[in-house]
Amino acid sequence: MSDALPATEAIAQRAALDTLDIAECVGEIVAVQRRAMEAVEAARDEIAAAARVAAEAMERGATWHTIGAGSSGRIAALDAVELHPTFGLDPRRLCIHLAGGEAAFLGAIEGAEDDEEAGERDMACVHEGDVAIALSASGRAPYVRSALRTARARGALTITIANDREAPLFADAAFPIFLATGAEPLAGSTRVIAGTAQKITLNALSTSVMVALGTTYENMMVDVVVTNEKLRDRAERIVMRAVPCERDRARALLADAGASVKLAIAMAWLGSDARGAGEALARSGGRLRDLR
Repeated sequence: MSDALPATEAIAQRAALDTLDIAECVGEIVAVQRRAMEAVEAARDEIAAAARVAAEAMERGATWHTIGAGSSGRIAALDAVELHPTFGLDPRRLCIHLAGGEAAFLGAIEGAEDDEEAGERDMACVHEGDVAIALSASGRAPYVRSALRTARARGALTITIANDREAPLFADAAFPIFLATGAEPLAGSTRVIAGTAQKITLNALSTSVMVALGTTYENMMVDVVVTNEKLRDRAERIVMRAVPCERDRARALLADAGASVKLAIAMAWLGSDARGAGEALARSGGRLRDLR
């Protein structure tokens, strides 16, 4: 391991946290969050370039993989798990790779992020043309580096998000995204600034890819998976706005469409049954706007 200190491990040249009262400490942590947004703003072009190619891969049927360890891995998982309920991404096209497995989401698994063999082994499900997104604040986690190297060798499109310009992880990235967040207010606690920047980046990356795939209409999630009363109400409101129509009509359309918001809207627009609207959506690549 290199003796060079990652930017995320440096001691911040700011007020010593243990000299502050609680209100001052809160103020300090809140204030430094601006650096996360500034870092993401500076990387907008790199994020857009990665999203553009990732969307093309997903259009061809790729699987979306996230790879990470510790805080970065949990942040990646947090974003990934939303892709099915929000955008209707088939769960079979989504793989979350967290060092230490599911148990590491709720607690630290000793030695997990150092396990290079596990990183290589966990990539057995990666296929040529898949999308592999690896996160590591320092870009040095052995599990993550091994996994990404293996994913690249298997033909995946590789995207990396790291907060150190010299991150070794960038070596295996087709699309490296550097987030210049600098030193943390609590040295090494990358959940504070680096993690915030990573989450904003993932928000932008995954959302823009899903939008490009036609999962939205205007600013509405028309591929939302309806699993509870809140989402049932949201689905009805989306149909009411898009058609437009009253709630009773929206409910009837959704019932005939098997709770598919997109299909319900297409049926109303085209004056068609579910089969006809489904065929029209297939021809448009699932893009509602093309049916207007």
